[in-house]
Amino acid sequence: MEEGRIAGYFRNKSLLITGSTGFLGKILVEKILRVQPDVKRIYLPVRAADAASAKQRVETEVIGKELFGVLREKHGKGFQSFIEEKVVPLAGDIVYENFGVEGAQLTEMTQELNVIVNGAATTNFYERYDVALDVNVMGVKHMCQLAKKCPNLEVILHVSTAFVAGERQGVVEERAFKNGETLREGRRVDVEAELRLAREYKKQLAGDHNERKAMKDLGLARAREFGWPNTYVFTKALGEMTLGQLRGDIPVVIVRPSIITSILKDPLPGWIEGTRTIDAFLIGYAKQNLPCFLADLDLTMDVIPGDMVVNAMMAAAAAAAPASETVYHATSSLRNPATYAVLYRTGLRYFEEHPRVGKDGRPVGARKIHFFTTVAAFHLYMVLKYRLPLELLHLVNLLCCGLFSRLYADLSRKYKFVMHLVDLYSPFALYKGCFDDGNMEKLRLGMAAEDSVAFSFDLKSIDWDDYFATVHIPGVMKHVLK
Repeated sequence: MEEGRIAGYFRNKSLLITGSTGFLGKILVEKILRVQPDVKRIYLPVRAADAASAKQRVETEVIGKELFGVLREKHGKGFQSFIEEKVVPLAGDIVYENFGVEGAQLTEMTQELNVIVNGAATTNFYERYDVALDVNVMGVKHMCQLAKKCPNLEVILHVSTAFVAGERQGVVEERAFKNGETLREGRRVDVEAELRLAREYKKQLAGDHNERKAMKDLGLARAREFGWPNTYVFTKALGEMTLGQLRGDIPVVIVRPSIITSILKDPLPGWIEGTRTIDAFLIGYAKQNLPCFLADLDLTMDVIPGDMVVNAMMAAAAAAAPASETVYHATSSLRNPATYAVLYRTGLRYFEEHPRVGKDGRPVGARKIHFFTTVAAFHLYMVLKYRLPLELLHLVNLLCCGLFSRLYADLSRKYKFVMHLVDLYSPFALYKGCFDDGNMEKLRLGMAAEDSVAFSFDLKSIDWDDYFATVHIPGVMKHVLK
């Protein structure tokens, strides 16, 4: 088949991709190498002590994965030499200037680079504030500084998240954040002031054994001060603002995926790494330790398969206009919404057809789960079911001179942990917004016929019942719940 415009764009190009050890990063690296073997070079900075350790990490955590099986088969005995020619592992980290790359290697790389893809992020909702700012904000700052040293750079592709919208309802537009913009009316945020606050607070806490928790609580408090539900989406929004301020006239593409799920088609349907928010439900159900769940089955869970996100990223990079900044929502809620009911009914069907085996070796039948559609209802259930018995245990423990202290402490800790998770995840489990994808649709409609097949991100083409029942759920069971 004739080479399409998107694959052709990457011919003889040099790319730097951060976050290559992550789920999306691996899919991107594999796709580029598979569809464009004449890519010049792909630089992969990874956290490592030295070049040898970096090479080992890339071989083990990226190239050595089952995902690369098709590419490995395609090249046969020449696979290793192909990888060594095209892939350059770097001992580096986005939290440092120039990503920690120095000397001749930095000079060679900056002269070569045509595309920078920033996929590195800390996605922990309750991350330490200093860590989240280092990766999600300072990482962007260092990327922009590095980009300005690259005379042949054509585009920066920055991976964000659709949930930078926070808890906005209605249709969320595909537009970049203005500097200082917040989700709380009348409030502005100063990115530099937030960076100083985190540094100064960390100094104050030096030597304090509660430093880790205090820094996490600071991140959550600052996020909610400005209208975001957690540290992750807040610092990703700050990262977008930083990119807008520092990019100069370099063309920028910001891709905002929603919940990224397993690969739909190629190269390995169902392949997934890590646990997505919705997969916690599947895993809990499979382990038979999930009597209830916080979700409204009538609400939309905005999901998109990982290969479609990567296809959209590559198409967007190839289509970047000079000096422009374009935001793309890689989302499904507007064009082909899937409700939580889809996940529930396909999950029930899957476990009825593929029952899990209990500790006694006998099949465990699928059972229904009770869903709470509001946080208040879930809180009431937790109080009646767990909190009151816990307080009774506390009273008995006092009367028995501390005989049940360890049991009470353990159960109390677990109760607080569950309530904390509900506090963090409820804005997403009960999200009522919808993401505009006009830019994505315009990009899709402008693709050549051969590209629309090889780089499909047509969400309307997905039958969600079929996808979850035959691709995603089996994939989670195989690759995550091993």
